[in-house]
Amino acid sequence: MNDTDGTERDHPLHSFGQPVRDRRQLLTKALWIGIWLVFLASPVRDLVESERSGVATALGWLGLAAFVACYLSVVFRYTAKVFDWRVVRWSLAALLALAVVLSFAFGTAWLGLFVYVAVSAGAVLPMGQAMWVIPAVTGVMVAVGLRTDSLGDLLGSLAVLTLLVGFAMTGVRQLVRTTVQLRQARATVAQLAANEERLRLARDLHDLLGHSLSLITLKSELAGRMLPDHPDKAAQQVADIEQVSRQALVDVREAVSGYRRRTLAGELAGARTALAAAGVEADVPLDPPAELPGEEGEAALAWALREAVTNVVRHSGARRCTVAFTSRQTLDGPIVELSVEDDGGGGSGAAPGNGLTGLAERLEAVGGVLETSPAGRRGFRLEARVPRGRGAAGDREASALGSST
Repeated sequence: MNDTDGTERDHPLHSFGQPVRDRRQLLTKALWIGIWLVFLASPVRDLVESERSGVATALGWLGLAAFVACYLSVVFRYTAKVFDWRVVRWSLAALLALAVVLSFAFGTAWLGLFVYVAVSAGAVLPMGQAMWVIPAVTGVMVAVGLRTDSLGDLLGSLAVLTLLVGFAMTGVRQLVRTTVQLRQARATVAQLAANEERLRLARDLHDLLGHSLSLITLKSELAGRMLPDHPDKAAQQVADIEQVSRQALVDVREAVSGYRRRTLAGELAGARTALAAAGVEADVPLDPPAELPGEEGEAALAWALREAVTNVVRHSGARRCTVAFTSRQTLDGPIVELSVEDDGGGGSGAAPGNGLTGLAERLEAVGGVLETSPAGRRGFRLEARVPRGRGAAGDREASALGSST
């Protein structure tokens, strides 16, 4: 349900203009692009109702099918990214040629084909080129319309419509490409963050174990040389080796505990992702509060946030979830309060489950408290409070004050 596990559902804009990967994307693209096919009603009706020879009608259907196939291939493949500009230019030229020939051959009812040429130009061409190609297509349509004795009002309306739809498609193209670029940038940032975390882990392990392992190797070699002639000194070296290895083991355990510690910043990011993936409107702070409790208190609040969001996603059926932090002074001292409120009716608070019971015990271990209550007519509210410590900065100030006195 998050961005890192590869299971998020693609938004239609994310995959528009990209190769189709499944039936859902195919239907989404076909429906979106099919809306524009409404302008084919006039040519189709003209072919069905007009009295023409069988050869002329067959050529009309064949030309219309070729036009639609060319249009769909351009819009389907090249809206998000152009892979081959020669294909794009030849496809646009073919669309314009077919529109001109069919409009000349069959009359005014076919002038709507120029709308598709303008849409295709707006969908695939850069803004600078589309700014003059779309008016040029409109000019060609007006010229062809005058040659086919088109009514002035109808021709003027089609000209305005062609301009508006063509330029509107340039905005859609920009939106699609920006969405794709943002998605790629997000994936790049996630990969860079993972690489940075791996580098940090490698540096920490090197700092923790490099000196200890080097010392163990040196003392082992020294003990080996001392063992035949000076067994007492060799035994001392072995004892030193044991002490260094035990300290290295303690350092590694402390480092691993630090990596496994939950942080509010990480859980806030995970909460936004999980709620968005579940279709829940999320009001979640971007950053944790400035005044945090100690490491244990922050970890307890992080677990509370994770448990609350998990309940919202799995059990509540909520449409909206609000997360808020409050720092205030009480009779027992300063506290930090986390509140998670939803508007669902899943009955999360009907009876405390194992998750809430374990969470209450975790908060009690750091001097905090957990409270749950109904919110509105159907919602649920979870509040977790922990004492606010002075933190590292406060400890340094207190140490400095003590040393100065």
